[in-house]
Amino acid sequence: MGMLVDGHWEPDTDRLVDAAGRLQRPDAAFRNWITPDGRPGPTGEGGFPAEQGRYHLYVARACPWAHRTTIFRELKGLQDGIGLSVTHWLMADRGWTFDPAPGVVPDTVNGAEAVWQLYTRSKSDYTGRVSVPVLWDRQRGCIVSNESADIIRMFNSAFDAVGAAEGDYWPAELRDDIETLNTRIYDGLNNGVYKAGFATEQAPYDRAVAGVFETLDWLEDHLASRRYLCGETLTEADWRLFTTLMRFDPVYHGHFKCNLRQLTDYPALWDYTRRLYAHPAVAPTVDLAHIKKHYYQSHRQINPTGIVPMGPEIDFTPPAD
Repeated sequence: MGMLVDGHWEPDTDRLVDAAGRLQRPDAAFRNWITPDGRPGPTGEGGFPAEQGRYHLYVARACPWAHRTTIFRELKGLQDGIGLSVTHWLMADRGWTFDPAPGVVPDTVNGAEAVWQLYTRSKSDYTGRVSVPVLWDRQRGCIVSNESADIIRMFNSAFDAVGAAEGDYWPAELRDDIETLNTRIYDGLNNGVYKAGFATEQAPYDRAVAGVFETLDWLEDHLASRRYLCGETLTEADWRLFTTLMRFDPVYHGHFKCNLRQLTDYPALWDYTRRLYAHPAVAPTVDLAHIKKHYYQSHRQINPTGIVPMGPEIDFTPPAD
């Protein structure tokens, strides 16, 4: 995490923790939408029509929010129509960078050396948080959005008339259920692990961990009688959950001290996670080395030595149906 202050990037973990030791996550700064005809979306301004080759996605493989967007780029067959750059796993004194390393895909659009440069290129006087993902408009030379929840919905439907693959992961008849699931899972689990990991006082940590495992217990019961969160239909709610679940045992259990139980202790949840992992859209988006190295080497306030644990050994082979 980081932010721009007077044109300079600064680490901002301390700025995100309030006086009571609780993580306070700010809203995304850029909330425009790509739409089929360029009309304004639910937020922001218009002028971003769906066109092949016009947009570029910047991600970190380690980040679960960015991971959602790369899964949807694969699900919807947008690999040729939307370019991709991948950052280095280490987020240190320059934030997310494109320093050469295995798995890094440099910025061929703007030639940026660090993600914060995209923010100032889009808005020269930008001051605020710098994060991934970033969805960039090559034609207008600006950021469309840095909100992953919005980006996956753009990818889900905006490009359907210009070559996207079939599939609707936010169907109208399930939207109320999806919104309810997203809200509960985000607060208790997606963001809950971060509230636990970045807590600097015992009480907020205790509350966050309790919320994490209350949510996992509820999900275990919910999925005991369902293939997916909404029954037999695979939706965006599943993919938003998946990117947290697959990081749980490798990172959140140890690094963020969410260690009452492991994901593998939940039979239904573990089968569900492996089933999603086996989807052909997932394999190209996963880099466990980036994930583990990022968390353990970047968060020195949590892991001062920067040592990356060897384990756990995890077999994501899906269960037999």
